[in-house]
Amino acid sequence: MSTTERQSDLLAALVQAEVEFIVVGGMAAVLHGAPITTHDLDIVHRRSSENVKKLLDLLRSINAGQRGDPRHLPPTAAALSGCGHLTLRTELGQLDVLCDLGPGEGYDELIDRTVGFSDGDSEFRVLSLEALIEIKKRTDRAKDRLMLAELIATLGEKNKS
Repeated sequence: MSTTERQSDLLAALVQAEVEFIVVGGMAAVLHGAPITTHDLDIVHRRSSENVKKLLDLLRSINAGQRGDPRHLPPTAAALSGCGHLTLRTELGQLDVLCDLGPGEGYDELIDRTVGFSDGDSEFRVLSLEALIEIKKRTDRAKDRLMLAELIATLGEKNKS
């Protein structure tokens, strides 16, 4: 099974579990049509107690554990309710669960900067291409600088059509 198929399975599982989330990062770029490769799904989730419970139940059902930790420690409600992020390995692939993208950039602050997507069966929110470009410019990591050129070119193509 390809990485993209696994990411689609993760997206479908999140939607089916009724988790409120926003796709960010590389998969957001791919969904907007950028010609990049990504090996995980990055999401920002709503940190309400009800949504954290839904997310935690789903993560348990797909055997999620900390990526890179030989103990494969499972996520906790406290970690999902906090401010950091978890890099997880699951039966459906790699999932990065971000509580926020930075100070003041959690689910509730970002939701107005998203667009709706559908893969035919599932509907979900994705960070807008403009917001993704802004965030990648700000992070100034080498891998983000490489992706930035592709994101800007993709936005230029979208604006032409």
